Amino acid sequence: MSGAPRESPVFHDLSDAVVTEAKVCDYLLAKFHADGSSKAKFFLARGFTPQDWRGMADALRTQGSENPVQRYESTPYGRKIMVRCHLVTPDGRDPCILTVWMEEDGKPIKLVTAYPD
Repeated sequence: MSGAPRESPVFHDLSDAVVTEAKVCDYLLAKFHADGSSKAKFFLARGFTPQDWRGMADALRTQGSENPVQRYESTPYGRKIMVRCHLVTPDGRDPCILTVWMEEDGKPIKLVTAYPD
């Protein structure tokens, strides 16, 4: 094999990131949300429920921490952190998803969205 050496994957600790009840229940698991309904069908079919929204929040934080960062992107609001791949789900299928997180100066990192990859 030849060529430039491959860079090591970058991981970001998102274990303390903010994932709110509203983000999970009113968006990611909301069947009638204009932007979130397809996400809701996906996540509900994998066993996540609004009643255990904290379980989904923990799974999203773990996904963000245990998979390599796909890329960083600077925006007017801060730096986006995009993480791709395995989410541990209640049904055990553990699909690959993309999570997007926002890092703003002086504020905790927060979940922006998550969707199937």
